Amino acid sequence: MLELWFDFSCPYAYLASRRAPHMARAAGVELAWKPMLLGGVFRGIGAGDGPMATLSPQKAAHNHHDMHRWAELLGAPFQVPRAHPMRTVRALRTLLGLPYSRWSQAIEALYAAYWQRGEDITQDAVIAGALRQGGVSDADISTALTGADDKKDELRARTDEAIELGIFGAPAWVVRRDRPILLWGQDRMDWVMAVLAGWDPDRDPPPGGPRPLRVASPFRSPSRLETYVDVASPFAYLGLTQLPALAEATGAEVRVRPVLLGALFRDIGQVDVPMFAMPPPKQRYVGAEMSRWARWGGVPFDMPRKFPQRTVTAQRLILLARDQHAEVRLAIALGRAMWAEQRDLEDPATLRGVLQDSALPVEWLERTQEPAVKQALADETAAAKAAGVFGVPTWVVDGNYLFWGQDRLELVMRALGGWKPACG
Repeated sequence: MLELWFDFSCPYAYLASRRAPHMARAAGVELAWKPMLLGGVFRGIGAGDGPMATLSPQKAAHNHHDMHRWAELLGAPFQVPRAHPMRTVRALRTLLGLPYSRWSQAIEALYAAYWQRGEDITQDAVIAGALRQGGVSDADISTALTGADDKKDELRARTDEAIELGIFGAPAWVVRRDRPILLWGQDRMDWVMAVLAGWDPDRDPPPGGPRPLRVASPFRSPSRLETYVDVASPFAYLGLTQLPALAEATGAEVRVRPVLLGALFRDIGQVDVPMFAMPPPKQRYVGAEMSRWARWGGVPFDMPRKFPQRTVTAQRLILLARDQHAEVRLAIALGRAMWAEQRDLEDPATLRGVLQDSALPVEWLERTQEPAVKQALADETAAAKAAGVFGVPTWVVDGNYLFWGQDRLELVMRALGGWKPACG
């Protein structure tokens, strides 16, 4: 069985809901719809009003583009309602009052009202109209609305169950084995299918072996790809490991742009180590995802015992490597030293060793103290801020399309191949 935990207020849960029935049928399993009150989850795990309430302007802009891009790729009609976010408690309780056999059509109808037509689903008349338009009978609608207040405890219990499962956001997928396996996001559908096929993401490589980035039909792209990184980030390391294959397959002109992530965070008003500011359930999940991505891509990973590490000198070395077109190779080697080999990037001996292993001049270590090199890294960090970068890895295609995260490489590849998303 595949469980999809959702709330109508989440755009990504809406997108996931459109694919979930097809995924369940393809895997030959039953789909279980699991409504929860997302605000109740946030409060229950100590996340306040949720992550959207504290986004930097740069990240908020990216999220706006990101949800529209995914809607475009999935062929889903989509608009953000002016009144978003709306309170969905009444709609969720009404859903609970319907026969389960009507849930699939009711969920589709209520999501369409919210995310396609921008209707106010806090109102009974709007809820009723949406359900009627979705094919739910007047008798079932009347019964569900009349008894909605009686579903208060049930909705709270479902929300508490979500918290017990470690859920911290939507959409959340759960596959129950010897333990519940939790996956988060509309962009983890390949993982969901792999888990349904038997993959244990916390113990094993995926069925059929690791699945690094694959370009189905290699193409020669005239595009330029700028990659903003700081090897202090595990996800920057994981993204960098896929960059050579992406560059080889597409022929894109790749430029690695090292930044000082801590300075960027300070400039945009973001906490220095975002993971430490996450509520505990999300911290645990993100920690597990690092290893899951490594297993999925077949790359080494071992959470460093010393974390965080100050990487300013390592970042300056990456800048120096540009002169020999070795910045990708060196960035990956530095990331691997920290994130797979338990080496300390604050130790000059470690940096000398990485340079030697990469057949690069160890004299570069002394050059990192030159004023021009220091200024170059400061300039790259300032350029990142001006480009709208708020985290790493960030990929910018042709100076126009910004994608954040190692989990957006499929979108990056599409953009290199000529896709021009309607929203940025």
